[in-house]
Amino acid sequence: MFRLSLVGLTALFLVGCPFQKEYTVTVENLTAAQPMSPITLLTHRKNFDLFDVGQPVSVALEKLAEGGDNSDVLNYRHNRRVENTLSGAAPLLPGTSESFTVYVNHRKTRFLSFASMLVNTNDALVAEADIRINKLRPGQSITVTVPVWDAGTEANTESASTIPDPAGGGVGFNAERDDVNRIRIHPGVLSADEGLETSALEYRHRFLNPGAKITIKRVW
Repeated sequence: MFRLSLVGLTALFLVGCPFQKEYTVTVENLTAAQPMSPITLLTHRKNFDLFDVGQPVSVALEKLAEGGDNSDVLNYRHNRRVENTLSGAAPLLPGTSESFTVYVNHRKTRFLSFASMLVNTNDALVAEADIRINKLRPGQSITVTVPVWDAGTEANTESASTIPDPAGGGVGFNAERDDVNRIRIHPGVLSADEGLETSALEYRHRFLNPGAKITIKRVW
């Protein structure tokens, strides 16, 4: 009877324990001369997609892609399928990395999504949607190389008036969509050095895929 009572008490104790997982997420900028806007991370359930390849992006993601403004994407925390959103404190410079501590408190939270703007572009994003993290055990990690996407919301003119700081100093978000209006792999920039005389960019601003690397480690 005494043994059964102990087992019963242990079971009750475990049921009462909160469900929580801790992850360390590290993002590295792999470009030569493209600062990345403050990193944006989301933890969420299934049936939430930050973007769908080949489809128009949301206005929230358009604002991030054109001007580096992640405030509306961070507001996805109010979506019932999103557990939490996190933001970096400052732009991530080329060749540097930033680490985040991410907590998951709900069993249905299975995925992590990530997005950032390549600032010296019209509407280029380094982004990955629906990275599955719930299968990781403590001590395990996964590394994902992240491509550069063209949000398809702004023509890639590379002009100073359409590219934010530091290369251009122009406007960021423009509600008018004057491109193909679907997200796809970015074709890259031309730059003035490659013959586009109206470009505010130089050869060093060009980039290849991948544009970033993200490593996710389960701590406990």
